[in-house]
Amino acid sequence: MKITSARIIVCSPGRNFVTLKIETDEGLTGIGDATLNGRELSVASYLQDHVIPCLIGRDPHQIEDIWQYLYRGAYWRRGPITMTAIAAVDTALWDIKAKAAGLPLYQLLGGKSRTGVMVYGHANGSDIEHTVDEVLRYADMGYKAIRAQSGVPGIDKVYGVGRGTMFYEPADADLPSEHDWSTEKYLRHTPKLFAAIREKLGWDHHLLHDVHHRLTPIEAARLGKDLEPYRLFWMEDATPAENQEAFKLIRQHTTTPLAVGEIFNTIWDCKDLIENQLIDFIRTTVVHAGGISHLRRIADLAALYQVRTGSHGATDLSPVCMGAALHFDLWVPNFGIQEYMKHTDETDAVFPHAYTFKEGFMYPGDVPGHGVDVDETIAKKYPYQRAYLPVNRQQHDGTLWNW
Repeated sequence: MKITSARIIVCSPGRNFVTLKIETDEGLTGIGDATLNGRELSVASYLQDHVIPCLIGRDPHQIEDIWQYLYRGAYWRRGPITMTAIAAVDTALWDIKAKAAGLPLYQLLGGKSRTGVMVYGHANGSDIEHTVDEVLRYADMGYKAIRAQSGVPGIDKVYGVGRGTMFYEPADADLPSEHDWSTEKYLRHTPKLFAAIREKLGWDHHLLHDVHHRLTPIEAARLGKDLEPYRLFWMEDATPAENQEAFKLIRQHTTTPLAVGEIFNTIWDCKDLIENQLIDFIRTTVVHAGGISHLRRIADLAALYQVRTGSHGATDLSPVCMGAALHFDLWVPNFGIQEYMKHTDETDAVFPHAYTFKEGFMYPGDVPGHGVDVDETIAKKYPYQRAYLPVNRQQHDGTLWNW
């Protein structure tokens, strides 16, 4: 079997997606997600101008060799653009291999390690009362795990509280919108949120919270300690993780479980965090961490230190990535949880898929491959629209901060 062609499909059914489609001389095709939120066209260009010419004529079954060729052969390694492009190729090749075998992808990885994939949904509200109502609504929908984000008094816009509830998309403007931030107000407010949720919800559901990189290590330690009575499943992205040792300070002061990694690109970004047992969940994704091949390596390293997976799964990952992630989740021995945000009906029409949700769990389906396709005719109805993620500024003096 040989790769005969590959092309990029860019569309915007409510938000921008970049998809790679690889075709072979035996009629089999493979689909890979190449979406990098707010920098979509950079990956499209990387693939179109630099990667696709290197794929033509190659055997799609040689997944590992092609991965190494694209990683080592480029000389310039790592980074979100390179690793997202490699991930798109890797995912498409695994899709082809599974289709050639006539098996769902999880079977090629080693088969099921569980009956279903536990996912968490996003409950967000303008204030504590509204957020509590949303948490209860998600519980009524069958979710066993729920992430809670609330508006903060005195702050105009807060991450996680956006347009709508089921289809939250933060990339909201043709140029970056500017939000304000106050660590002091946030730290006073957040423990009150989880006290109210536990009072109404009880203790039979998992609760999660995303800090979104906004705290210093000692501030994150303080929040983690304040949240200990409410037994969170995890506190996510407590501080920027470029300096992996920053998590040592958090770990010294709190037993609240820590999760990080949605913006990591390789095993090197999380190596020290895992080996020093500074985190409990690694959130690297199929699309931004080099595909299924590289994500397996990260998960295997994490397993040695009892760190579990908790892959990112917001709407800036297309259904192609979600499908691939669910096959990975069904197999990976040290699975923890999978983030799941429902896509819009328009997105689901562009990306028909085999995966399903039932009572807090996702199921990838048993069709050959990863079970997700792209309808190019419908995709053409939704042309690319430039959209940026917001930026944050400190409320008291306008200093640019972590959004």
